[in-house]
Amino acid sequence: MTLPPILAALRKHKAGVVLIALQIALTLAIVCNAIFIIGQRIQRIQRPTGMNEGNLFLITQMWVGAPTGDDQASGDKMDSLLRTDLAALRNVPDVESVTAMNSIPLLNSSWTNGVSLKPKQQHSTAHAAFYFGDENMLKTMGVQLAAGRAFTAADVQHRSFRAEDKPPIIIVSQALADKLFPGGNAVGKSVYIADNTEPSTIIGVVKRLQVSSADTWTNDFTWNTVLEPVRLNSNFSRYLVRAKPGRLQAAMKESRAALFAANPMRVIDDSAEHNSIRSFADIRAKAYRADRGMAILMSVICVILLAVTGAGIVGLTSFWVGQRHKQIGVRRALGARKIDILRYFQTENLLIAGGGAVAGIILAIGLNLWLMQRYEMDRMPVLYVLAGVAVVLALGQAAVFAPARRAANVPPVVATRTV
Repeated sequence: MTLPPILAALRKHKAGVVLIALQIALTLAIVCNAIFIIGQRIQRIQRPTGMNEGNLFLITQMWVGAPTGDDQASGDKMDSLLRTDLAALRNVPDVESVTAMNSIPLLNSSWTNGVSLKPKQQHSTAHAAFYFGDENMLKTMGVQLAAGRAFTAADVQHRSFRAEDKPPIIIVSQALADKLFPGGNAVGKSVYIADNTEPSTIIGVVKRLQVSSADTWTNDFTWNTVLEPVRLNSNFSRYLVRAKPGRLQAAMKESRAALFAANPMRVIDDSAEHNSIRSFADIRAKAYRADRGMAILMSVICVILLAVTGAGIVGLTSFWVGQRHKQIGVRRALGARKIDILRYFQTENLLIAGGGAVAGIILAIGLNLWLMQRYEMDRMPVLYVLAGVAVVLALGQAAVFAPARRAANVPPVVATRTV
């Protein structure tokens, strides 16, 4: 079997050939970019926060009738309430450790600012997210120190939620340390936070710690974080709690009762909308809900496009088989084997799919460039395009197999009797 007869047959069915080729091209362009988007979303969902996420939960609560904490006297009272709560939670049998924090990774409650190497620097050297907590912050979060030391009780200050004071010492993430001091040891170095003229000395570096939001606006500083030894005083508080292994649900239930026993003048909203006591697994799921939804949507679109393209190939090939019923019978009568008829239709489809794939490569690259300009999408690696070509070619061969096999099974005698 040679190509000229196949090409001659295709020229007689130009409309069908062009339509299927265009369908394959569009499918390839969309599926390649969709799979690339799915891959990016899955990478985002699976990226580690830097914490030991197991057995972690967060409590958000508000005191009723409490002072503002803005002046020294009310601030001291608020800090006393805070420390009473921490002591009550530490006494819960199923609680391993607890710390009061302003936010945690993926909570979508962000406190960000610039970090500079000089006071009053016009443009900050790096942007970072800030976490405030006590001496148990690193232990409760489960982050790992890469250098330096952790906070001690003597390091911890307390201040109003609205105060702008900066502590003399901080801990930073490895990513921020590398940004501030490339190729050097950040421990012992001084930096300036926001417009503060007093330096803060880095006493420790943690290996990895994600910022408090998973939104795209944090993409440029996802791992730039600063930890400050501060208990913030306000009419509400957040407690990050680590339960003992396997005792998460019990600790969550017991913690609520312990807080009300310590001070009933508080609000802990248990509604599904606010859910003031949440496991970190729930916080992670909510943070990446949009990414998960996008990945599912793109997957459904890919399946539908591939199914429609496969159905189109099956329908067109079945139509051609019906049209060529007599010619197939004649070829069988002249000695063509079943495998020859099967190869004929497989080769014919491969030529159509190959032409569509070439056009699809151009469309896929063009679509990716457009997405890069309009939606700040990353450049798609060539591997995705090559994989897409392999998929559409394999789909074409699989879709044409059934009608081609029916054509190969046409009996020579039956076909020739109709001549």
